[in-house]
Amino acid sequence: MHEITEAAAIPDSKLARAVTEYIRDTETDLLFNHSSRVYHFGALAGIRRGLKFDRELLYAGAMFHDIGLMPGHGSKHERFEVDGAHAARDFLRSHGISEADAYTVWTAIALHTTPGVPQHMHPVVALVTAGVEMDVLGLTYKEYSDDEREAVVKAFPRTPHFKEDIIQAFYDGIKQRPDTTFGNVKADVIADKEPHFHRGNFCSVIRNSHWHG
Repeated sequence: MHEITEAAAIPDSKLARAVTEYIRDTETDLLFNHSSRVYHFGALAGIRRGLKFDRELLYAGAMFHDIGLMPGHGSKHERFEVDGAHAARDFLRSHGISEADAYTVWTAIALHTTPGVPQHMHPVVALVTAGVEMDVLGLTYKEYSDDEREAVVKAFPRTPHFKEDIIQAFYDGIKQRPDTTFGNVKADVIADKEPHFHRGNFCSVIRNSHWHG
């Protein structure tokens, strides 16, 4: 089995080590390993696409992208993606990262469940979503070699029932704020777990507005 290519390896830097320590101490093993795989699959996608990207920023985006699901990091009225984006930006600011770079990571996390948009944006934004789409949805599964997939999973294992485990983790992190799922994919998670869930409807919002006509 091949090892993870050096170009896709976790950066050996003070910032990356701080990110690893913080996320390891904050998230479950399920989310920590998932986020680590997101980084590697995103980096491999970037290499394959010929993109120039900052590995530290990609690592920060990948590792923080689900922190908004964790108790103490989720708000009552914001999407969990935005909570995670805020947490990452604050962390990066506290470690001397520029406002522009911190905002790039913020954007990558905030948009990682918004299909069809990130791939047209900054490489870090595009590649966080690419990693998520590979590890959770398997959309690009066949674009990775057997060796690549096996090396990443060996380093950061998937649980035996990862598909159901990650859906449950999503639900646990958002079930107290169902209104924040309006217009995004996480409404599907609540509907899956709560068969009587009544999701928001875009057309109903239009028809029920104060405008006449």
